Amino acid sequence: MSVARLITQNFRNIEHSKTDFHPNLNFIVGDNGSGKSSLLEAIFFLGHGKSFRTSKIENLVSHQQSSFVVSIKDHADIQIGFSRDFNTNQTEIKINGQRFNKLSELAKNIAVQIVTPESFKLFFGGPRERRRFVDLGLFHVEHSFSHEWKDFNRILKQRNAYLRSGINMVGIKYWDEAFCIHSNIISELRLNYIKRFKEEFTIWAKLLLPNIYSVIEIQFFQGWRQNTQLEDVLYNNRTRELSLGYTISGTHKFDVKFIINKQPLENQLSRGQQKLFLLALTFAQAKLIEKVKRVKPILLIDDVGAELDSNSRTVLNEAINQLNCQVIITAIDKVAVQPLVPENDQHKMFHVKHGKIFEMSE
Repeated sequence: MSVARLITQNFRNIEHSKTDFHPNLNFIVGDNGSGKSSLLEAIFFLGHGKSFRTSKIENLVSHQQSSFVVSIKDHADIQIGFSRDFNTNQTEIKINGQRFNKLSELAKNIAVQIVTPESFKLFFGGPRERRRFVDLGLFHVEHSFSHEWKDFNRILKQRNAYLRSGINMVGIKYWDEAFCIHSNIISELRLNYIKRFKEEFTIWAKLLLPNIYSVIEIQFFQGWRQNTQLEDVLYNNRTRELSLGYTISGTHKFDVKFIINKQPLENQLSRGQQKLFLLALTFAQAKLIEKVKRVKPILLIDDVGAELDSNSRTVLNEAINQLNCQVIITAIDKVAVQPLVPENDQHKMFHVKHGKIFEMSE
């Protein structure tokens, strides 16, 4: 799927707009606060059912407004829309005119990958950030993952409630068994995905980071010690878990580490190299999603000029040319995106000023 038209009404600081995008490459330039990142946020929201900038949906509505609408139509005339009225507390989700109740339905039709200044949390944030990254890819690549993850979380909550109750520990065996079954299933899905991801990542790392790609390692921790049975781990943890009131080992503790020359990535790379690393990770995931052919991914890159010098942007241009997805890039000005602009007319450029969007002629 690619965005042919984006419609927003009362969304952030964007004026009511209809923006027609190119199916391949799009550039959005404008000053900080002009609204260019809000355009990306609107597309991201429809792909994830949430914002990448705030956890509160009420922050998405324009100042002094009580409702907002955001919708897209792709180049095959598939239409996805979301509206929220805060006066009536009504939410409406539509896909090709059919109404749905769950935000998760949106993500089944549109796969959105994004790189923003906040994406560095993948390296410096906690394990939750890295689990989200991996599980986003799994959601699109492995159709059984979403169902398994929901079942696992239900069982995890039940087991934790049992531990907090501290009574009738004979019954904990039931929840242990269910917990281990689903932990092992999800762990196997993640392991298989990581294997495929590593192969794809090497291709993009070689292109974007040719001097160091050969010494990069991607390691993962399944959530409990390798070469041990989770049943035994739970048994050995019993006293501590009863004291804490929650489960301390299992697939919910999964983590990924990025290693260069046997050292953590953050100690080895400059900020610019870290951004190229982020882009390689994102491109690899986008390519895996595209290969499954369930949905064609959309790649959003916010503030491309930050951390990347002209040479790095030229390398990035070579990588973008090998992607089979729609790319939408924001920057402060045209100078920042110049190394990325193709010589042919297979792109569009927009200028955003005070929430108004204008298509620019070359």
